[in-house]
Amino acid sequence: MSLPVRAEPSPSRSTAPATLVPSSVAHTDPYRKYEVRLAITENEIAEAQRLRHQVFAGEWGAALAHTHLDVDALDPWCDHLIVRELGTGSVVGTYRLLPPDRAALAGGCYAAREFDIGSLNSIADDLVELGRSCVHPAHRNGAVIGLLWSAVIRYLTAGGHNWLSGCTSIPLTDSGIQAASVWYEVSAKYRAPESYAVTPHRPWRPDPNSPTIRTAMPPLLRGYLRLGAWVCGPPAYDPDFDCADFFMLLDVGRLSPRHRQHFLGRSA
Repeated sequence: MSLPVRAEPSPSRSTAPATLVPSSVAHTDPYRKYEVRLAITENEIAEAQRLRHQVFAGEWGAALAHTHLDVDALDPWCDHLIVRELGTGSVVGTYRLLPPDRAALAGGCYAAREFDIGSLNSIADDLVELGRSCVHPAHRNGAVIGLLWSAVIRYLTAGGHNWLSGCTSIPLTDSGIQAASVWYEVSAKYRAPESYAVTPHRPWRPDPNSPTIRTAMPPLLRGYLRLGAWVCGPPAYDPDFDCADFFMLLDVGRLSPRHRQHFLGRSA
């Protein structure tokens, strides 16, 4: 499968390839405060897009085309995970997942717009792309991101996919201090093998004259690294979101028995 993005007509939800059975990923947290599952209806997808707009435009200051929704051409091809707060019914977390068969139909994955990812052609037919990650600011307590990660691993397992990729975005509203701190740390400890290295089309580079300040690792990136993911090269600059994007790659086969037990309720 070739990875570069090309223009293709977007499907409707009725004509897009069928998603997994929603129950394959649905579950609640131990305290039954939240539930994660695949969005089924257009309204549920719109709820996810509304949350994305709130976070990306409201917090990050991203310039988005729509007034109340964050929408792009890949959305109709993706499966959308949503986390609801059971007490209010509100969607408070979301990821979207683009499986390889639909990436081919859509003309490629989102990351190909920012990186040369030709090095991944050998695994493209087995690679799911994770994107548009966000959690409502009032619910960044670890429970929501944990449910989302659990659902992602269940999704991969149910679909028989062995690789996960995605761009982890770090806003540059702090003049790049956090992005620089993250890059110095991950480049020293978590680089991918050279055979999986990717190259940004528009690199983001730390200011060499700025002091190095150690900052907290963003939750999504921390989640990737805890599972054994690699950073595949220097970050790209995304001008639409004014952020540094780090390309992450996870070989599901590297998951430890402890993580399999945690996410799947079994050791293998």
